[in-house]
Amino acid sequence: MGIFSAFNINASGMTAQRFRMDTISENIANAYTTRTQDGTPYRRKVVTFEERGDRVQTFSSFLGSASNKFKGQGVRVGKVMEDNKTQPNMVYDPSHPDADENGYVTYPNVSIVTEMTNLIDASRSFEANATAFSASKSIAMKGLEMAAQ
Repeated sequence: MGIFSAFNINASGMTAQRFRMDTISENIANAYTTRTQDGTPYRRKVVTFEERGDRVQTFSSFLGSASNKFKGQGVRVGKVMEDNKTQPNMVYDPSHPDADENGYVTYPNVSIVTEMTNLIDASRSFEANATAFSASKSIAMKGLEMAAQ
């Protein structure tokens, strides 16, 4: 693995975590959005990551590319999904314009505590990638200093 591969891996991790933090921020910003453009409450979004590089479809192609599997290629955002497992929050507020006939308002399935915990996790992951990037840079600089002597 070359030094530039290490830079690419760390940079892809930072990019992915930054996107995750943006998505978490969107969830927090819409925690009380009861009506979106389609008329339904906001649904929490979840980011999933996957390994960057070629996607392996069959066992024979996997076996043929087994040696490449040990080369670090980084991470990328696999998909952004709406969380349909968590139920929306029902709050009794008959004066709210989006209340149903029983007086309940359907609020998004966003928990501020969960989102803040995920935000801290993404922030720490970003910092870890930045630290690894800095260490790779220091190694490269030391190598250049040694080569110049």
